[in-house]
Amino acid sequence: MNYIVFDLEFNQDIPNTIMDEKGSQIDKKVFYPFEIIQIGAVKLDSYYHSISTFNRFIRPTIYTRVSPFISELTGITTEQLLAEEIFPDVYMAFLDFIGDTDSVFCTWGMSDIKELFRNTKYHQLDNSCLPSKYINIQPLVSLHFGLSSKKLLSLQTAVELLNIPINQTFHDASSDAYYTSEIFKRLRPSYREAKIYDPDKIVIQAIKPKKTIDVEGLIKQFEKMYNREFSEEEKGIVLLAYKMGKTHQFIKLFPPG
Repeated sequence: MNYIVFDLEFNQDIPNTIMDEKGSQIDKKVFYPFEIIQIGAVKLDSYYHSISTFNRFIRPTIYTRVSPFISELTGITTEQLLAEEIFPDVYMAFLDFIGDTDSVFCTWGMSDIKELFRNTKYHQLDNSCLPSKYINIQPLVSLHFGLSSKKLLSLQTAVELLNIPINQTFHDASSDAYYTSEIFKRLRPSYREAKIYDPDKIVIQAIKPKKTIDVEGLIKQFEKMYNREFSEEEKGIVLLAYKMGKTHQFIKLFPPG
């Protein structure tokens, strides 16, 4: 049994008007996946030792160009990908790298595993050879630092907090897979923590009631604490401070110890 720690870079550049093969305009709400343009992966054995790596770029066939935003984020350009193989060919090479379905996928968040299955579906490829078990490492890092599993950290933040040397750029599938594998080695989650991924499962999310700030109650609480009425300027400061506090943008995290 091996762990396959993988990361994807993908692109989506839907034009304003989309035409089908007959020249008729297609509704943009039709299923269009984020097209995978790079797969990076690290294979670990059951003792968390790195045994091989995978890094392939992919020539896009769904969209005609890499969007400027993606190019700026990843450094990947349309011209760079023109000489690469298309997704079905790279996918077969990735299956060879994985080796068998007993392996466990390890990802930073759920988007990569979802898009991998969506791309195989779009290209009408057999995905039964992909591992069904996975471990989402991102919430495990939050729990490691005593945070809620819903308080998700960025990959770079996790790398910095765990004192992992930064010697490669982020937002590159090969580099991000390497960093994720180094995090995985430090956390060493058990094989028993792996879950089953079902690409056909439809998750129905309950509609949450809309939340609003009880401004009057908030101000009254502060006036009670200070035993006086607040001016309009003070009320505005209290409300602004309350809203900014809810964003958690000024919270600092420090490595334990």
